[in-house]
Formats: sequence, C-alpha cells, structure tokens
Amino acid sequence: MFKPVLWVAALVAATTLSVPAVADVTMSTSNNPTISLNQRLGSLFGAETSALTTFSARDLSRLTRKPQTVETQPRGLTATKLAKMPVAKGGEQWACLSEALYFEARGETLKGIVGVAEVILNRVDDRRYPDTVCGVVNQGTGERYRCQFTYTCDGRPETITETKAFQKVGKIARLMIDDAPRELTSGATHYHTKSVNPRWARVFPRTTTIGYHHFYREPSRVARN
Repeated sequence: MFKPVLWVAALVAATTLSVPAVADVTMSTSNNPTISLNQRLGSLFGAETSALTTFSARDLSRLTRKPQTVETQPRGLTATKLAKMPVAKGGEQWACLSEALYFEARGETLKGIVGVAEVILNRVDDRRYPDTVCGVVNQGTGERYRCQFTYTCDGRPETITETKAFQKVGKIARLMIDDAPRELTSGATHYHTKSVNPRWARVFPRTTTIGYHHFYREPSRVARN
C-alpha cells in the first residue's frame, strides 16, 4: 500500500541535486526491512538538506531561476525596436558592460552582441569568477595579454570614437542587466573569434556559434570525496 508514496519519494530523489552525500541514501527496503518508511524519508531528505547547505546564494539563485522561453532574439528584440529605444543610462556596472560590448562585439550582429553580454553575466553568476560585471570584465587587467578580455590589457587606450555604436551596445547592456532572458548561448562562459584556436577550446563543450564568435561552457568542477 506504500507504492504511491515510494514512487513520489523516488521521483523527488531523482530530481534533486546530484551530490555524493545523497547517493548513499536509498529507498530500498532490502537495506533494512525493519526501518519504517518515515525514517527512510527523513534520512533521505536530511541528507539532501545537508548537501544544499554547501551551495552559495549565487548557486541556489541559478538553480531556482525560472526557465526562459527560447526566442530567435532576446524578448523579440529587433534592430528597429532597439533603434527606437531611448539612449540608455546606468551606473558603474552598466558602464563596464557597455564598454566591454563596444570593444569586444560592436561589429557583430544584434545576436552576437547579446551573446557576449550573456557570457559576462554568466560569469557573474558563476562562483569561479568575480560577482560583479566590472570584476569580471577587469579580471587579470594589468598583466599584458593575461587578462580575460583582451581590450583591457592590450596596451592601447580604451577610447570610444563611434557614438552610435556605443549607444547601441549601451541599450543592450541595459536590457541584459535588467534581466533580459539569456537564451542564445546555453550558459556559455567563454568565447573566441573564429580566427584563433585557444587550447581550452579543445576541452570545453561548444554551445553555439554566432557571427564571428564560437561560444563555450566551462565544465563544472564538482568536488567529490
């Protein structure tokens, strides 16, 4: 008579996070038939609760984010709609993202610019990287050609000379910081132009190609005992 309950419990166990601590707890009565169902459920959910405490707030936020509907452009955005939007403004984080999009992707299509924005914001959400846009963009700056975004360490001044291009990327930066769906690169954390072939690209799974850029997702590093 416990079959429906066991089915629900098994479903919950199958859809929870894959953590070693949880894997040792099973619902099989063959382990010890004298243990009650409530005890087994308590053991299972207790292990899961303990495992969840090892995740940071940023990790939990990513896990609970509502899935977005896939579209060909973010929120149905088109070049015409973007052009009609008022000039965007913002604080330090918006300025850092706008600058990065200008120097890294202003010659790309609308989707290509959004793709680069997704990579930067995906890094902000990833605990392996700084937790602000400016921190991500400027990571490694100061060491020539050892930074994360080449324009910050190529020895040339960051001078914005194309006003219309900067206004365009500024609007995209505003939309992305304001939580526009990240649906084009499947969680990518890296990209490179087609003209180069970095070593990490041989092991990172490629998620998509947009314009002149290939996009990749860095494999997760899960600590196991």
